[in-house]
Amino acid sequence: MTGFTFERLDHVQLDIPAGAEDECRAFWSGVLGMTELEKPPVLAARGGCWFRGGGVEVHLGVTPDFRPSRKGHPGILVNSLDALAERLAAHGHEVLWDDNLPGHRRFHSADTLGNRLEFLEPRAASTEA
Repeated sequence: MTGFTFERLDHVQLDIPAGAEDECRAFWSGVLGMTELEKPPVLAARGGCWFRGGGVEVHLGVTPDFRPSRKGHPGILVNSLDALAERLAAHGHEVLWDDNLPGHRRFHSADTLGNRLEFLEPRAASTEA
């Protein structure tokens, strides 16, 4: 026995370059509709920004040698996956569908800085007997 249990993921952090906060706001709030959270003052001094939508929280932190994450990514469960894909495409973001995860529909996209994002939705259970 470990003496502890995992509850849930609190947040995921992605790297951004210095000065990219407005670009992040345009994507995470403007395109995805997430709400920007106020960072504690000591953390706000470092730059970056935080967003929440539903039970998902994303922290975007400034790193001096920024390189977009092309492999590592958050996997975000959504309702109405097709509507999200349409919204991303309408805002110029590539949507790459992938049917390799049993039990789920999913696609990959990227934020405006090139960080990889995965969006997925459980497939409806078959009602056939």
